Amino acid sequence: MAAARNPRTTPRRPSKGSEWRAARTAAPVPRRSALGSQRPAARGIPGPSARERWATMSATPRPVGTLERLRTIRRALHQVPELGLHLPQTQRLVLDALTPLPLETRTGEGLSSVVAVLRGGAPAAGERRAVLLRADMDALPIEEKTGLPYASAQPGAMHACGHDLHTAMLIGAAGLLAERAASLPGDVVFMFQPGEEGDAGARHMIEEGVLDAAGERVCAALALHVFAGVAPFGTVLTRPGAIMAASDALRVTVRGRGGHASMPHTARDPITAAAEMVLGLQTAVTRRIDALDPVVCTVGIMRAGTRRNVIPDTAYFEATIRTFSHARRESVRKLFPQVIHGIAAAHDVTAEVTIEPFYPPTVSDAAEAGLLRDVAAGLPGARYAELPAPLTTAEDFAYVLEQVPGVMALLGAGPRGTDVDRQIPNHSATVLFDDDVLPIGARLYAEWAARRLRDAAPASSHSRSAEGAVHASIL
Repeated sequence: MAAARNPRTTPRRPSKGSEWRAARTAAPVPRRSALGSQRPAARGIPGPSARERWATMSATPRPVGTLERLRTIRRALHQVPELGLHLPQTQRLVLDALTPLPLETRTGEGLSSVVAVLRGGAPAAGERRAVLLRADMDALPIEEKTGLPYASAQPGAMHACGHDLHTAMLIGAAGLLAERAASLPGDVVFMFQPGEEGDAGARHMIEEGVLDAAGERVCAALALHVFAGVAPFGTVLTRPGAIMAASDALRVTVRGRGGHASMPHTARDPITAAAEMVLGLQTAVTRRIDALDPVVCTVGIMRAGTRRNVIPDTAYFEATIRTFSHARRESVRKLFPQVIHGIAAAHDVTAEVTIEPFYPPTVSDAAEAGLLRDVAAGLPGARYAELPAPLTTAEDFAYVLEQVPGVMALLGAGPRGTDVDRQIPNHSATVLFDDDVLPIGARLYAEWAARRLRDAAPASSHSRSAEGAVHASIL
């Protein structure tokens, strides 16, 4: 889930789609020595420490998809959380884990991303297709307080949103799909993404050509997100349509005229005007906006004044705005400034209003969501439940879903056997996730991709005959 940071602080780059299309005829899969030059040097944490944590993984030749292997990968990642778009140690661990697999692997130019392509060996019934599976890799600026033996070794950083689990699951899915590559009638793009927590890493990867990494534009995409405190362990939730909100930032500066607090009639008080604006926005939400296409507006910052007996010249506040459709998002951009300027005029003050866009709404395609429902319903260890309403959190996988049809799903990952209402939620310094969910997520990624490639359309009937290859490989 994304924190409130501006994704536009990094300049846009021209699309690299043509370079990815050319890469389809690339040389044989690079092994560890060939990839070494592509890896940026570690920043902030010495490289050897990551290597030491990785030693247990690379020393034992276990299949990538086993629970033991996925747990080891996840815990190695958990100890080296990194923030933002540049994750050199995380990138190195991912590349090492993927090295045994028959993948075409590339790293990002402007960020520490990893893109891997698995080529299917079976002939396609019609036009050859490719699908995309995405995992985000970045952490949060939180001091971990779990007390786990594999807790963060990086002060002030923690995998508190489960992105280490997403990454391990996608590595597992790559291993599962590689085992059956000869039977896949298309290609799979694995998108290991930095910068979900406010840095729009997905948008940057799209600009660098991830959607065209297989040579043709991917026809569908899937992302998973683990949660604690939302659903029981192993529960897969999604819904057609909006599943997460758009997130935008409202910033307002109110300019009045200062004076003595005992004689407010001689001044133009910006504080009372700002207070009325905050209340006016809440009234507009309930009286000017359809409750079936809702808006959340929460003021989180308000600043004004230096002394109790002085009316200041200015007041300032910021709010987060959450919407669930593009149309509602645009209507709010017109409505909220109108409300603020009207209140400013009534108080004989002025207001400077900006609404800065962050992530768009995350909208799942109905047919792709239906396919995921069918896959989850038949997956050992999982159960499917329809998400009754979208979450008000935001996600930059929305940028992918603006370009291609796809689906985002939630996966209950709190400690097995605990009451959901008592689980510590994501973004907490003490949140706990159950490693036993890793094979469920890996199988869900892999089976969705295999069926999406096999079936002409996600709404068609689905044979269960090929599922055993995915299920058998994870213990």
